[in-house]
Amino acid sequence: MISREDVEFYNENGYLLVRGVFSTEEVKEMQYAVERTIAKAAAAKQDANHTWQGDYIPQDELKKLVLKGFHDLQFHDACFTRAVAHPRMTGVLTQLIGPNVQLHHTKMLVKPAEQGAAFPMHQDYPYFPHDRHTMLAASVHLDDADMENGCLCVVPASHKQGPLPHVGRYYLDHRDYPVSMGTPCPASAGDVLFFNYLTIHGSDRNKSSRPRRNVLFQYRDPADPPSRETHIDWGMGMMVAGEDPQYRQYHAKLELNV
Repeated sequence: MISREDVEFYNENGYLLVRGVFSTEEVKEMQYAVERTIAKAAAAKQDANHTWQGDYIPQDELKKLVLKGFHDLQFHDACFTRAVAHPRMTGVLTQLIGPNVQLHHTKMLVKPAEQGAAFPMHQDYPYFPHDRHTMLAASVHLDDADMENGCLCVVPASHKQGPLPHVGRYYLDHRDYPVSMGTPCPASAGDVLFFNYLTIHGSDRNKSSRPRRNVLFQYRDPADPPSRETHIDWGMGMMVAGEDPQYRQYHAKLELNV
């Protein structure tokens, strides 16, 4: 899927957009699964608004915005189980992380048309810090994304700065790190944006009449231990390529809501 030059670009810039990882049919399957999951959550009265709170947007505007977010997608629909270990995904991951690749967690992020909430600029590091910083995100686009409907923006080479002080839970001070400082990464449905968890990224509001549906898979080298156990999900530890060099058991603190 990618060349040596692509790997060098990722190492230098902290991100890489890979075109056409998923086919039109695979994208449609995941789109339907997202919509079904949202409908089931609403029926179960578990359909919360996950808009980030803070002062990065005036409060009277913030309260009008919506973000749909759910974790552990592979426990909702098998199409996501296939997606996290898709041969075209692992073909990229093994070149960016190494021969051994482990799933950390999955989630969906849906910005509804016209009222989809922004993501202030941030690093993912504060949520699940690791010692060797091999953690990366794979943002799978289920819709065409551009600045009008809130595509992701990244700050190239920002991963080289290491962990930065965040405010709130957790984002960078918007006065010093506005979304406008980022490089837009417009993408088509089926494309995947890979970025290191230290890479500064964010996105603007969805101002269009189109939804922006993404699913996000986080991966790591299994030999990269967490600095703190701050984020434990049901599917954590699943190997998608290679092997875990150590024997270990994962015991998440689980609570089932039905």
